[in-house]
Amino acid sequence: MGAENARRDQGSALVTGASRGIGAAIARALATDGWSVGVNYRADAEGARSVVEEIAAGGGQALEIEADVADESSVERMFDTIEDRFGPVLVLVNNAGVRNDRLAQGLSKQDWARTIDVNLHGAFHTIQRAIRPMVQMRFGRIINLSSISANRPQPAQAAYAASKAGVEALTRTVAQEVTRRGVTVNAIAPGLVDTDFIPESLRSEDAMRVLPARRLGRPDEVAAVASFLASEEAGYVSGTVITMDGAFSAGLGTGGQYWRPKAETSTDA
Repeated sequence: MGAENARRDQGSALVTGASRGIGAAIARALATDGWSVGVNYRADAEGARSVVEEIAAGGGQALEIEADVADESSVERMFDTIEDRFGPVLVLVNNAGVRNDRLAQGLSKQDWARTIDVNLHGAFHTIQRAIRPMVQMRFGRIINLSSISANRPQPAQAAYAASKAGVEALTRTVAQEVTRRGVTVNAIAPGLVDTDFIPESLRSEDAMRVLPARRLGRPDEVAAVASFLASEEAGYVSGTVITMDGAFSAGLGTGGQYWRPKAETSTDA
């Protein structure tokens, strides 16, 4: 634990899309673990500030940082800000994301591009910026938020599923490049988690019958897995995708449709 505490003193954690939902829960968990945390948001400044205040009330350190992860220059400014305040980013959690639930024939090129830009290009931008300091310190934890849609897509998820499949491929590739230098790269693929990312239609009793767990997941359950992956004890876990869906995809096969088209939703908050 001594080495881990030293790293926390020397560096910081950054969670993108952390003003609410899963990102906020992960930011709180990492702060509880002793990390100084950058709470990234794109539009929801009030939500990010609330997360920072909650962390501070618990005795932790945090800073809200506005940035659009799809914009490489914005990502650069975000990293400069947190490095000036808390030191190099040694734990990076890529949670920011958007979803456009439209059938492929009606999906605009703009909606397709925005989804890929935020979900996939955004993860690449932050990973590329974070790697060098991690390698120099021979310690780093990169945790990407994927989705069960990467491998079990539903109708109207063309852009979202494609972006998350790309995130998983990116995770496995970068892990092979940097794990020997003490930097692990993993992904978490949640199923239906109780956040505002989930449409009301999936909260009905009929929808719950499709889920073996008979309930939605909780953001704090995802945060607990992220906390482990960020720890010293997870040093041999790299290049993997951890599925968290209450056994939903274990028996889904080729059926089990639960999704319905819905307007754009974002965790790039």
